[in-house]
Amino acid sequence: MPRILAKVEGKGNGIKTVIVNMAEVAKALNRPATYPTKYFGCELGAQTQFDHKNERFIVNGSHDATKLQDLLDGFIRKYVLCPECDNPETDLTVVAKKEIISQSCKACGYHGLIKVQHKVNTFILKNPPTQNPAQQGASLTEGKRSKRSKKADGSDSQNTNGDQSKDSDDFNNSKVSGNNDDDDDDAQWATEVSEEAVRARMQDLSEGAKNITISEDTEKTEKQRMDIFYEYVKKRRDAGDLDNIQMHKEVHNEAKRLEVNQKAPLILAELLFSANLVSDIKKHRGLLLRFTHEDEKAQKYLLGGVEQVIALHAAKLMDKVAIILKLFYDTDLLDEKIILDWASKVSKKYVSKEVAAQIHDKAAPFIKWLKEAEEESEDSEDDDDIVGFDDRAKMDLLKNNVVKPTTKPVVQDDDDGEELDIDDI
Repeated sequence: MPRILAKVEGKGNGIKTVIVNMAEVAKALNRPATYPTKYFGCELGAQTQFDHKNERFIVNGSHDATKLQDLLDGFIRKYVLCPECDNPETDLTVVAKKEIISQSCKACGYHGLIKVQHKVNTFILKNPPTQNPAQQGASLTEGKRSKRSKKADGSDSQNTNGDQSKDSDDFNNSKVSGNNDDDDDDAQWATEVSEEAVRARMQDLSEGAKNITISEDTEKTEKQRMDIFYEYVKKRRDAGDLDNIQMHKEVHNEAKRLEVNQKAPLILAELLFSANLVSDIKKHRGLLLRFTHEDEKAQKYLLGGVEQVIALHAAKLMDKVAIILKLFYDTDLLDEKIILDWASKVSKKYVSKEVAAQIHDKAAPFIKWLKEAEEESEDSEDDDDIVGFDDRAKMDLLKNNVVKPTTKPVVQDDDDGEELDIDDI
C-alpha cells in the first residue's frame, strides 16, 4: 500500500485537502475509496467530497499527510484486518435492509459481523461496496495480473526473493557436504543441476552484474543516463507492465538511481502520451504522480513534454489545450502556481516560438478561469478576517456591558412631594 499523499488547496473558507492517491490506497486495501475518505471526515469533523471521474477525494480544511496516515491505520484496524488472524485479505458484505455489515477473511475463513460502532457505518450501509472488478481492488483481478507478470521480465522477483534464503541454504549445505566427501567436484556437480541450486546461482550472478551496472551507470553523462531510462521505460511499456502499481515504484526508483527523476517526466510524456492525450493522462496518472507530487521542477519538465506532444499532434490536440491543462490541474499533476508561471512567458525551449505562442493562446480561457478562481479565494479570506474582527468586537461589548435597571426611573417633585413617572412628562 502506498503512503498517503495530501495536497492543500484554496484559502480561507475554501481551504481543502485533496488526497492525491486515495484511489491507489483504496485499491490496495480492497475497499472503495469513499470509505476511508468518509472515515477521515468523521474523525476530523469535516465534510468530504468525491469526484470519481477525476479520482479526487477531498476533506475540507487543512490536514497533514502524516495525520491522515495515522487515521488510515485506525481505519485499517477496524474495517480491513481480520479480527482472528490480522490478515488484510478480507471482504465486506452489506445487507442494507437489516443494517448488517459483515467481514469475511480469505486467509483463515473467518466470517462475522463488524463489531465497530462508528459514524462511517451509516455511510457504508447506504453505499455498499461496488461489485465492479475495476473498482473493487486486487482480489478480483489477481489472476489477470499474475498472467501479465509472468510475461514481464523479472516480474517474479517477489517470489524469487521469498525463496532465496531457502535456496541459498540448500546450496550452502550441499557445499558443506561436498567438502566432507572424497570427490568434491562430483558433489558440487550433483547440486548444480538441481532446479533450486541453479536458481540460487543465477540470483547470485544477477546481483553481482547488477552492482557492476549500477556503479557504471552513475558515472555516465546525463544524456546517457536519460537514454538508459528511456530504454527501460520503453521496455516496460511494450511489455504492458506500466498498469502495475509495484512497477510504478520500480520505475521511480530507477529514475532516482540514474539521478534523472526530475527530468524523467519529459521521457514519460514522449513514451506514454499520444494523440489521445486526455485518456492517456487518466491512464498513467498514478505513475506520473510519483514524479510530479510536490516537485516543481518535475512539473515544469512535464509541461515541456506536453508542449512537444501537442506540437506533434497539433491537428487533434491544439484546440484541446485548455481542456488538457484543466485535466492536469484536476488530477493534481500540475499545481496552480506552476501553470500560472508557465502562462506568464512564451518559451521556445521545447517547441518553436510560433507553436509555443499558439499553445498559450489556446490555453488563455483556462488561465483566465484559474486567475479568477484565485482572486475569489483571496476575497473570501479577506471576508473571514472582517467577520472575525466583528465577532471579537461583539464579545468585548458583552463583557463590558453594564446591566440596566428594569424599573422605570422615578423623579421626586420638589413642590408637592408627589412621585412622577418620567415617561409621562
